[in-house]
Amino acid sequence: MQEISFEAAVEKVLARDARYHRDAYAFVREALDYTQKRIGRANGGKLRHVTGQELLEGIRDFALEQFGPMTLTVFEEWGIRQCSDFGEIVFNLIEAGVLSKTDKDSRADFADGYDFEEAFRKPFLPRRKVTLEQAEPRPARS
Repeated sequence: MQEISFEAAVEKVLARDARYHRDAYAFVREALDYTQKRIGRANGGKLRHVTGQELLEGIRDFALEQFGPMTLTVFEEWGIRQCSDFGEIVFNLIEAGVLSKTDKDSRADFADGYDFEEAFRKPFLPRRKVTLEQAEPRPARS
């Protein structure tokens, strides 16, 4: 059996499921590589299977590094609006034969990830100044 290229696999996926932009698939692949390298460094150089939750963490960190405050805009352009969308992309790639899974892996692993606003917008919001009144309550007047 001939191994299918990543690009050919994505073309095949897009022909049957056009919910996500082609670039979203490339990004998830790059985020998986990023996550595997990070886990490998923490694991003495040993590679291992990446769980859905670990991949979501890697996706968040990689996206913030790559796109900064534009992350939500980029994801929206690609059709990604919540963590479960990453699960759909991953499982589309699994079904296309370019990623693998264990018996424990499922789309549900991506369902309870993180809130996109919290993960991708909040890090770039200006910090609010704490006023003196908030820091030290004034004594009641008699």
